[in-house]
Amino acid sequence: MSRPSARASPRSSHSSSGSDRSRSGAADGARGRSAGAAGAALEAELAQWTWRDTLWRRTRSFVAETFFETLAGMASLLPPAAPERHGIEVQRDLVYGRDARWHRLDLYRPVHRPGPWPVVLYAHGGAFHLLSKDTHWLMGLVFARFGYLVVNISYRLAPRHPYPAPLEDTCTAYRWLASRITELGGDPGRVAVAGESAGGNLITALALTTCQRRDEPWARAVYDTGLVPRAALPFCAMLEVSRPGRFAERRKLPRWVDGMIRDASTSYLHGYSLEPCAETELADPLRMLELAAGVGAEPAPRDGGADAIRFDRPLPAFFAPVGTRDPLLDDTRRLEKALAALSVPCEARYYPGGIHAFHALVWNPGARRCWRDALAFLDRHMAPPRGA
Repeated sequence: MSRPSARASPRSSHSSSGSDRSRSGAADGARGRSAGAAGAALEAELAQWTWRDTLWRRTRSFVAETFFETLAGMASLLPPAAPERHGIEVQRDLVYGRDARWHRLDLYRPVHRPGPWPVVLYAHGGAFHLLSKDTHWLMGLVFARFGYLVVNISYRLAPRHPYPAPLEDTCTAYRWLASRITELGGDPGRVAVAGESAGGNLITALALTTCQRRDEPWARAVYDTGLVPRAALPFCAMLEVSRPGRFAERRKLPRWVDGMIRDASTSYLHGYSLEPCAETELADPLRMLELAAGVGAEPAPRDGGADAIRFDRPLPAFFAPVGTRDPLLDDTRRLEKALAALSVPCEARYYPGGIHAFHALVWNPGARRCWRDALAFLDRHMAPPRGA
């Protein structure tokens, strides 16, 4: 994208007269002050676009990453975490793209049940710059225990790999699945996409690309597969990455929480404006749905002056769970309203007292209820055709 640029003022020609030199010096001084002001304005504008690696930010990220990695590691040592105990085969670190360091996925096969199996592609959360499939093995195990073939992916992380890299990778993994779904034992007529937090954003944007013919090559390639998910499950998702300050405007947030939300935006949109714009449209899938529905969002500048968003195929049904103590709660409320206006089936569930990503705390009664609701939703929307 084009960033704002500050132009240097042309130098004045030297005159042989003292008055000319005086006038020239005054003009140069004025221009210097003007250029200085323009430079300061430019620096201020770029500051909001830049991921600044401060000590406070590093501390937040370190604590969050350490907590989730430790929790995932300790939980994996418990006997119920063994996949074979549940009749599940796991293939780890399959490469789905060109970058073997990042483009890896784990495949969970529910061999305890006859195939072909319904399929769930899962994208992990982590504010776009933390965690991986390895910290989210639990999600793969839960879905597989109930008979789903699970594709649990890792993707490139911001800010080193900002928008659209994580979404592009999610689309690449989906194409990988589409090209071999039958070979893997999956049912191409029963595919769902799921993810939490940042992953919920990515799978919602992915679902939209399967239903909209777009210009981005990686998005068009997904549309061209013809594989549209039957269901999308964005758990506690951040569905609009731009304008991160909107959450703190509605209610006072702890500095730590507000910082994590801003970290997610500035890392994912590193190099772009934090205001909605056409170039980062798919970073804000919620705004796309609102614009298509004619509710909520104001149009952002778009190429050609066309503000309307249309979908070329029917959107999948949505299950959108969130806890009532989640700072991202409002995005799920807006999603429910937009999908209702579009007549798209949506079950938004609000769990009293639930914090962000509470469903990962599977010992919690609210988390268990959330999983029961999610699986019941999939049973309704992913049932095989009668007579199949």
